[in-house]
Amino acid sequence: MTEQTAQAETASWRDYYDLCKPKVVMLLLLTAVVGVVLASPPGDISIFVLVMSSLGIGLAASAGAAINQIVERENDAKMARTEGRPLPQGKVSQQNAFIFAVMMAAASVFILTGFINVLTAVLTFASMIGYAVIYTMYLKKVTPQNIVIGGLAGATPPLLGWTSVTNSIDPHGLLLVLIIYTWTPPHFWALAIHRRDDYAKVNLPMLPVTHGVEFTKYSIFGYTILMILVTLLPYLIRERGLIYLAAALLLGGYFMYMVLKLMFAEQPNTAIKTFVYSINYLMLLFIAMVVDHYFPYYLG
Repeated sequence: MTEQTAQAETASWRDYYDLCKPKVVMLLLLTAVVGVVLASPPGDISIFVLVMSSLGIGLAASAGAAINQIVERENDAKMARTEGRPLPQGKVSQQNAFIFAVMMAAASVFILTGFINVLTAVLTFASMIGYAVIYTMYLKKVTPQNIVIGGLAGATPPLLGWTSVTNSIDPHGLLLVLIIYTWTPPHFWALAIHRRDDYAKVNLPMLPVTHGVEFTKYSIFGYTILMILVTLLPYLIRERGLIYLAAALLLGGYFMYMVLKLMFAEQPNTAIKTFVYSINYLMLLFIAMVVDHYFPYYLG
Protein backbone atom coordinates (compact mmCIF):
# COMPACT_ATOMS: atom_id res chain seq x y z
CA MET A 1 0.00 0.00 0.00
CA THR A 2 1.45 3.37 -1.03
CA GLU A 3 1.62 6.34 1.26
CA GLN A 4 -0.88 8.22 -0.93
CA THR A 5 -3.38 5.35 -0.73
CA ALA A 6 -3.04 5.18 3.03
CA GLN A 7 -3.65 8.90 3.28
CA ALA A 8 -6.67 8.69 0.97
CA GLU A 9 -8.28 5.96 3.10
CA THR A 10 -8.07 8.18 6.18
CA ALA A 11 -9.15 11.39 4.44
CA SER A 12 -11.35 13.62 6.57
CA TRP A 13 -14.74 14.97 5.58
CA ARG A 14 -13.03 18.31 5.11
CA ASP A 15 -10.90 16.92 2.28
CA TYR A 16 -13.99 15.80 0.38
CA TYR A 17 -15.68 19.09 1.22
CA ASP A 18 -12.75 20.94 -0.34
CA LEU A 19 -13.10 18.82 -3.50
CA CYS A 20 -16.46 20.51 -4.02
CA LYS A 21 -15.01 24.04 -4.22
CA PRO A 22 -17.55 25.16 -1.61
CA LYS A 23 -17.03 28.92 -2.02
CA VAL A 24 -17.70 28.72 -5.75
CA VAL A 25 -20.71 26.43 -5.24
CA MET A 26 -22.21 28.74 -2.60
CA LEU A 27 -22.11 31.66 -5.05
CA LEU A 28 -23.75 29.51 -7.73
CA LEU A 29 -26.40 28.39 -5.24
CA LEU A 30 -27.18 31.98 -4.29
CA THR A 31 -27.99 32.77 -7.91
CA ALA A 32 -30.04 29.57 -8.19
CA VAL A 33 -32.04 30.49 -5.09
CA VAL A 34 -32.67 33.94 -6.54
CA GLY A 35 -33.96 32.23 -9.68
CA VAL A 36 -36.45 30.25 -7.56
CA VAL A 37 -37.53 33.38 -5.68
CA LEU A 38 -38.00 35.56 -8.76
CA ALA A 39 -39.97 32.84 -10.57
CA SER A 40 -42.37 32.58 -7.61
CA PRO A 41 -45.10 35.08 -6.78
CA PRO A 42 -44.12 37.17 -3.72
CA GLY A 43 -45.36 35.48 -0.57
CA ASP A 44 -46.10 32.21 -2.38
CA ILE A 45 -42.72 30.51 -2.63
CA SER A 46 -42.52 26.74 -2.16
CA ILE A 47 -39.94 25.92 0.51
CA PHE A 48 -39.91 22.31 -0.71
CA VAL A 49 -38.99 23.37 -4.25
CA LEU A 50 -36.41 25.81 -2.90
CA VAL A 51 -34.70 23.18 -0.75
CA MET A 52 -34.81 20.28 -3.21
CA SER A 53 -33.73 22.31 -6.21
CA SER A 54 -30.87 23.86 -4.23
CA LEU A 55 -29.78 20.40 -3.09
CA GLY A 56 -29.88 18.96 -6.61
CA ILE A 57 -28.15 21.92 -8.25
CA GLY A 58 -25.55 22.09 -5.46
CA LEU A 59 -24.69 18.40 -5.80
CA ALA A 60 -24.23 18.75 -9.57
CA ALA A 61 -22.03 21.82 -9.15
CA SER A 62 -19.97 19.98 -6.52
CA ALA A 63 -19.59 16.97 -8.81
CA GLY A 64 -18.36 19.22 -11.60
CA ALA A 65 -15.87 20.85 -9.23
CA ALA A 66 -14.53 17.46 -8.13
CA ILE A 67 -14.11 16.28 -11.74
CA ASN A 68 -12.37 19.56 -12.53
CA GLN A 69 -9.85 18.88 -9.76
CA ILE A 70 -9.30 15.28 -10.93
CA VAL A 71 -8.53 16.43 -14.48
CA GLU A 72 -6.30 19.29 -13.34
CA ARG A 73 -4.52 17.55 -10.47
CA GLU A 74 -1.09 17.68 -12.14
CA ASN A 75 -1.34 21.36 -13.02
CA ASP A 76 -2.80 22.13 -9.59
CA ALA A 77 0.32 20.64 -7.98
CA LYS A 78 2.50 23.15 -9.84
CA MET A 79 0.53 26.31 -9.09
CA ALA A 80 0.72 28.25 -5.83
CA ARG A 81 -3.03 28.94 -5.77
CA THR A 82 -4.00 25.27 -6.03
CA GLU A 83 -1.11 23.21 -4.70
CA GLY A 84 -2.87 22.77 -1.34
CA ARG A 85 -5.94 21.05 -2.81
CA PRO A 86 -6.71 17.49 -1.63
CA LEU A 87 -5.55 15.65 -4.77
CA PRO A 88 -2.12 17.32 -5.17
CA GLN A 89 -1.57 16.82 -1.45
CA GLY A 90 -2.42 13.12 -1.73
CA LYS A 91 -5.20 13.38 0.85
CA VAL A 92 -7.78 11.89 -1.53
CA SER A 93 -6.98 9.39 -4.28
CA GLN A 94 -8.02 9.98 -7.86
CA GLN A 95 -10.25 6.88 -7.75
CA ASN A 96 -12.04 7.92 -4.57
CA ALA A 97 -12.52 11.43 -5.88
CA PHE A 98 -14.09 10.08 -9.06
CA ILE A 99 -16.44 7.78 -7.13
CA PHE A 100 -17.41 10.73 -4.93
CA ALA A 101 -18.14 12.88 -7.99
CA VAL A 102 -20.22 10.17 -9.70
CA MET A 103 -22.27 9.63 -6.52
CA MET A 104 -23.02 13.36 -6.25
CA ALA A 105 -23.96 13.59 -9.94
CA ALA A 106 -26.26 10.57 -9.66
CA ALA A 107 -27.88 11.96 -6.51
CA SER A 108 -28.44 15.27 -8.28
CA VAL A 109 -30.20 13.64 -11.23
CA PHE A 110 -32.31 11.51 -8.88
CA ILE A 111 -33.40 14.46 -6.72
CA LEU A 112 -34.16 16.84 -9.57
CA THR A 113 -35.96 14.22 -11.66
CA GLY A 114 -37.92 12.78 -8.76
CA PHE A 115 -38.82 15.93 -6.83
CA ILE A 116 -38.53 18.88 -9.22
CA ASN A 117 -38.88 18.21 -12.97
CA VAL A 118 -37.07 16.53 -15.84
CA LEU A 119 -36.25 19.80 -17.61
CA THR A 120 -34.28 21.09 -14.62
CA ALA A 121 -32.52 17.74 -14.23
CA VAL A 122 -31.46 17.72 -17.90
CA LEU A 123 -30.28 21.34 -17.88
CA THR A 124 -28.39 20.85 -14.63
CA PHE A 125 -26.64 17.72 -15.89
CA ALA A 126 -25.79 19.46 -19.18
CA SER A 127 -24.29 22.40 -17.26
CA MET A 128 -22.15 20.03 -15.20
CA ILE A 129 -20.87 18.32 -18.37
CA GLY A 130 -20.25 21.73 -19.93
CA TYR A 131 -18.00 22.75 -17.05
CA ALA A 132 -16.35 19.46 -16.13
CA VAL A 133 -15.81 18.10 -19.65
CA ILE A 134 -16.13 20.75 -22.38
CA TYR A 135 -14.49 23.60 -20.44
CA THR A 136 -12.04 21.74 -18.21
CA MET A 137 -10.90 18.99 -20.58
CA TYR A 138 -10.95 20.92 -23.85
CA LEU A 139 -11.55 24.69 -23.94
CA LYS A 140 -9.25 25.57 -21.06
CA LYS A 141 -6.33 23.94 -22.84
CA VAL A 142 -6.81 25.16 -26.41
CA THR A 143 -8.07 28.75 -26.50
CA PRO A 144 -7.61 32.01 -24.55
CA GLN A 145 -11.34 32.54 -25.08
CA ASN A 146 -12.03 29.49 -22.89
CA ILE A 147 -13.88 31.44 -20.21
CA VAL A 148 -15.98 33.31 -22.81
CA ILE A 149 -17.11 30.13 -24.56
CA GLY A 150 -17.26 27.93 -21.48
CA GLY A 151 -18.71 30.58 -19.20
CA LEU A 152 -22.23 29.60 -20.20
CA ALA A 153 -22.03 26.48 -18.01
CA GLY A 154 -21.35 28.55 -14.92
CA ALA A 155 -24.05 31.08 -15.80
CA THR A 156 -27.00 28.67 -15.78
CA PRO A 157 -27.83 28.29 -12.03
CA PRO A 158 -30.44 31.12 -11.91
CA LEU A 159 -32.16 29.59 -14.94
CA LEU A 160 -32.11 26.21 -13.19
CA GLY A 161 -33.74 27.79 -10.18
CA TRP A 162 -36.31 29.41 -12.47
CA THR A 163 -37.17 26.17 -14.29
CA SER A 164 -37.51 24.41 -10.93
CA VAL A 165 -40.60 26.57 -10.39
CA THR A 166 -42.00 27.03 -13.89
CA ASN A 167 -40.84 23.85 -15.69
CA SER A 168 -40.17 26.07 -18.71
CA ILE A 169 -37.35 28.16 -20.18
CA ASP A 170 -38.58 31.73 -19.94
CA PRO A 171 -36.98 34.96 -21.26
CA HIS A 172 -36.69 36.39 -17.74
CA GLY A 173 -34.73 33.35 -16.61
CA LEU A 174 -32.46 33.61 -19.66
CA LEU A 175 -31.79 37.26 -18.83
CA LEU A 176 -30.36 36.20 -15.48
CA VAL A 177 -28.05 33.83 -17.36
CA LEU A 178 -26.97 36.68 -19.64
CA ILE A 179 -26.04 38.84 -16.65
CA ILE A 180 -23.73 36.17 -15.21
CA TYR A 181 -22.38 35.30 -18.66
CA THR A 182 -21.21 38.88 -19.30
CA TRP A 183 -19.90 39.16 -15.71
CA THR A 184 -17.73 36.05 -15.99
CA PRO A 185 -14.90 37.33 -18.27
CA PRO A 186 -14.01 40.46 -16.23
CA HIS A 187 -14.38 38.41 -13.04
CA PHE A 188 -12.07 35.63 -14.19
CA TRP A 189 -9.57 37.70 -16.15
CA ALA A 190 -8.85 39.83 -13.08
CA LEU A 191 -7.78 36.65 -11.30
CA ALA A 192 -5.88 35.51 -14.40
CA ILE A 193 -3.83 38.73 -14.36
CA HIS A 194 -3.01 38.19 -10.69
CA ARG A 195 -2.03 34.56 -11.34
CA ARG A 196 -0.50 35.01 -14.79
CA ASP A 197 2.83 33.41 -13.84
CA ASP A 198 1.06 30.33 -12.46
CA TYR A 199 -0.87 29.81 -15.70
CA ALA A 200 2.26 30.40 -17.80
CA LYS A 201 4.14 27.83 -15.75
CA VAL A 202 1.70 25.07 -16.74
CA ASN A 203 1.18 26.33 -20.32
CA LEU A 204 -2.52 27.12 -19.97
CA PRO A 205 -3.54 29.62 -22.68
CA MET A 206 -5.19 32.18 -20.45
CA LEU A 207 -5.64 35.61 -22.02
CA PRO A 208 -2.88 37.38 -20.01
CA VAL A 209 -0.46 34.62 -21.03
CA THR A 210 -1.28 34.56 -24.76
CA HIS A 211 -2.09 38.24 -25.39
CA GLY A 212 -0.44 40.05 -22.51
CA VAL A 213 -1.68 41.83 -19.42
CA GLU A 214 -2.44 45.16 -21.14
CA PHE A 215 -4.66 43.52 -23.76
CA THR A 216 -6.45 41.65 -20.98
CA LYS A 217 -7.12 44.88 -19.09
CA TYR A 218 -8.78 46.43 -22.14
CA SER A 219 -10.78 43.24 -22.63
CA ILE A 220 -11.96 43.49 -19.01
CA PHE A 221 -12.93 47.11 -19.67
CA GLY A 222 -14.98 46.18 -22.74
CA TYR A 223 -16.80 43.34 -21.04
CA THR A 224 -17.49 45.50 -17.98
CA ILE A 225 -19.26 48.04 -20.17
CA LEU A 226 -21.28 45.22 -21.73
CA MET A 227 -22.05 43.77 -18.30
CA ILE A 228 -23.31 47.09 -16.95
CA LEU A 229 -25.55 47.59 -19.99
CA VAL A 230 -26.96 44.08 -19.63
CA THR A 231 -27.71 44.61 -15.93
CA LEU A 232 -29.93 47.56 -16.89
CA LEU A 233 -32.18 45.35 -19.03
CA PRO A 234 -34.32 44.00 -16.15
CA TYR A 235 -35.34 47.59 -15.38
CA LEU A 236 -35.75 48.63 -19.01
CA ILE A 237 -38.13 45.76 -19.74
CA ARG A 238 -40.00 46.54 -16.48
CA GLU A 239 -39.14 43.25 -14.85
CA ARG A 240 -37.40 45.04 -11.96
CA GLY A 241 -37.99 48.42 -10.35
CA LEU A 242 -36.12 51.43 -9.02
CA ILE A 243 -34.50 49.60 -6.10
CA TYR A 244 -32.81 47.23 -8.49
CA LEU A 245 -31.89 50.04 -10.89
CA ALA A 246 -30.18 52.01 -8.14
CA ALA A 247 -28.25 48.94 -7.00
CA ALA A 248 -27.21 48.06 -10.56
CA LEU A 249 -25.93 51.58 -11.22
CA LEU A 250 -24.07 51.93 -7.92
CA LEU A 251 -22.54 48.47 -7.98
CA GLY A 252 -21.69 48.71 -11.66
CA GLY A 253 -20.19 52.17 -11.20
CA TYR A 254 -17.83 50.91 -8.52
CA PHE A 255 -16.96 47.90 -10.68
CA MET A 256 -15.94 50.31 -13.46
CA TYR A 257 -13.93 52.34 -10.96
CA MET A 258 -12.00 49.20 -9.99
CA VAL A 259 -11.41 48.34 -13.65
CA LEU A 260 -10.16 51.85 -14.48
CA LYS A 261 -7.87 51.68 -11.47
CA LEU A 262 -6.57 48.35 -12.75
CA MET A 263 -5.91 49.92 -16.16
CA PHE A 264 -4.39 53.26 -15.21
CA ALA A 265 -3.39 53.26 -11.52
CA GLU A 266 -2.52 49.65 -10.81
CA GLN A 267 -0.94 48.68 -7.52
CA PRO A 268 0.40 45.21 -6.62
CA ASN A 269 -2.96 43.89 -5.36
CA THR A 270 -5.34 45.76 -7.66
CA ALA A 271 -6.12 42.73 -9.84
CA ILE A 272 -6.99 40.44 -6.94
CA LYS A 273 -9.02 43.21 -5.29
CA THR A 274 -10.97 43.60 -8.53
CA PHE A 275 -11.57 39.84 -8.55
CA VAL A 276 -12.79 39.85 -4.94
CA TYR A 277 -15.07 42.82 -5.60
CA SER A 278 -16.54 41.07 -8.64
CA ILE A 279 -17.74 38.26 -6.36
CA ASN A 280 -19.32 40.71 -3.92
CA TYR A 281 -20.81 42.59 -6.87
CA LEU A 282 -22.69 39.56 -8.16
CA MET A 283 -23.91 38.61 -4.71
CA LEU A 284 -25.22 42.11 -3.96
CA LEU A 285 -26.78 42.53 -7.40
CA PHE A 286 -28.79 39.32 -7.07
CA ILE A 287 -29.79 40.16 -3.50
CA ALA A 288 -31.02 43.54 -4.81
CA MET A 289 -33.24 41.66 -7.26
CA VAL A 290 -34.88 39.82 -4.38
CA VAL A 291 -35.37 43.02 -2.35
CA ASP A 292 -36.89 44.72 -5.38
CA HIS A 293 -39.12 41.67 -5.98
CA TYR A 294 -40.55 41.69 -2.46
CA PHE A 295 -40.61 45.41 -1.70
CA PRO A 296 -43.94 46.19 -3.44
CA TYR A 297 -45.51 43.11 -1.83
CA TYR A 298 -44.64 44.16 1.72
CA LEU A 299 -45.26 47.82 1.00
CA GLY A 300 -48.79 47.02 -0.14
